[in-house]
Amino acid sequence: MGDSIKVAVLGGGSWATALVKMLCENLDEVGWYMRNTAAIAHIKEHQHNPNYLSSVEFQVDQLYLSDDINEIVSYANYLIFAIPSAFLHQELQKLTLPLTGKVVFSAIKGIVPEHGLIVGEYFHDLYQVPFDNIGVITGPCHAEEVALERLSYLTVACSDEHKATALAERLSSSYIYTKISDDIIGTEYAAMLKNIYAVAAGIAHGLGYGDNFQAVLMSNSIREMKRFIKRIHKMKRNIDDLAYLGDLLVTGYSIFSRNRMFGNMIGKGYTVKSAMMEMNMVAEGYYATKSAHLITTSQKRKSKTPIIDAVYAILYQGKDPKKTFSKLTEKLN
Repeated sequence: MGDSIKVAVLGGGSWATALVKMLCENLDEVGWYMRNTAAIAHIKEHQHNPNYLSSVEFQVDQLYLSDDINEIVSYANYLIFAIPSAFLHQELQKLTLPLTGKVVFSAIKGIVPEHGLIVGEYFHDLYQVPFDNIGVITGPCHAEEVALERLSYLTVACSDEHKATALAERLSSSYIYTKISDDIIGTEYAAMLKNIYAVAAGIAHGLGYGDNFQAVLMSNSIREMKRFIKRIHKMKRNIDDLAYLGDLLVTGYSIFSRNRMFGNMIGKGYTVKSAMMEMNMVAEGYYATKSAHLITTSQKRKSKTPIIDAVYAILYQGKDPKKTFSKLTEKLN
């Protein structure tokens, strides 16, 4: 595959750890930025991330580890950002080097809350990264299953097919199948929206709704997603593809889904704050719900988004989940 591409992952969580594992299957060296210096020291001594996917063992001589974001950006020409969207802007305040010459892929399923932008738009608008140098990595793929080397699928999207293929090849292995796409905006919005629908699925489960209703909820969710994305960026796409429907289903149903877990706690009566504290993880769907709501309400002709509206009412307007979902059931078909 050649040595011209140097890849680095930025982030210290489970998804970042999974991506580094995938890349280590194909590359002699992988850059890895983590702000947690204690975690870096632990990896160097014990060969695994102490906080996430601790069963994954690394060959330390394959890792170029640093807690200096500028050092890692200088090291690599392909950068994969896996920092939770809620903390991305804050982390990038440390960056003094330009990103204009880098190929930037987002593995972040969310909106940058300070700017209300999907990550690709954020890098383009604030860091002047050309759209041809911006890509997205989406599922259906949970980090926990990558750790177990269970067969998983990734979609790598970029308007430059060569760059999408180059990264897809370096993520592929016997347990990771990859495909490429040119729908950067659609796949990134889908990755954001599916987290909202997973929160809805969790709320429904917490309220005691069964599998029959969950099926109706997921069926309506994919149609709502299609309407939303079509209004934002109209192009030919198959909404039943892996990056849209596939990623939605695994996030809505999986026991590993933190957004479903978050919603489940809300449905059981937790407040937003107590659910977040209990989880000790970031549920991207919480931030995505506010951004999606702002997008739909700012449109001249509002998209029909009853599920997003219901989740927003519960999370941000303090509406009763039971009453809100009772009304939602009448709007689904």
